[in-house]
Amino acid sequence: MSTIKQKRAEIRDKIHLAAMREFSRNGLEGTSTQAIAQAAGITKAQLHYYITSKEELYQQVLGDICAQWSEIFFLSAEVPDDPKTVISDYVRRKIRHSIDHPEVARLFSREIARGGPELGPHWGPLRESVDEAMSVIRGWVSSGKVPALDPLIFLMNLWAVTQHYAEYETQVRRLMEAPSENRLDEERIVTEATALFLGRCGLLDGHSGGSAG
Repeated sequence: MSTIKQKRAEIRDKIHLAAMREFSRNGLEGTSTQAIAQAAGITKAQLHYYITSKEELYQQVLGDICAQWSEIFFLSAEVPDDPKTVISDYVRRKIRHSIDHPEVARLFSREIARGGPELGPHWGPLRESVDEAMSVIRGWVSSGKVPALDPLIFLMNLWAVTQHYAEYETQVRRLMEAPSENRLDEERIVTEATALFLGRCGLLDGHSGGSAG
């Protein structure tokens, strides 16, 4: 990559990160291109060299969020027939992502809270990921690896727990007495969350899965 192309790629990355932060804090309506440019360390004129509008940039950011979450989904597991490994790995990846990139979950939640008017182009790919993940879970149930459960509700509960540490970070830090300059205790969180979902599936040490009667 030439120096010029590399420089432009770096600026695009800065714009993307700045937009993610600003949109997660203030939403689409409350964010200005001036604020994004300032957060990215460039001028407003420079910003408009790379984007057409903040609405277009918002769509790009939403698309990137959906792509990120699809990559962390169940189907990224190399052993989909081993529910204990898949669930444990998923919980760890998702919580680590929430701790390292809280603005991602916050932006998505903010968009959902206002009815998701900008999510139209993204529901299709998201639905496909959810359907594929549910298919994996149904396979576990039908083969007796886990007891009967509702795949969709199980997934939504997974999202709720693992994203909590991003969406409610301030509350989490207050209750865990963790100052903002310190990283949240990932191991403590992962241990309890993993036990919660493995327990639902009868997969904790000393227990086995199996179909419900």
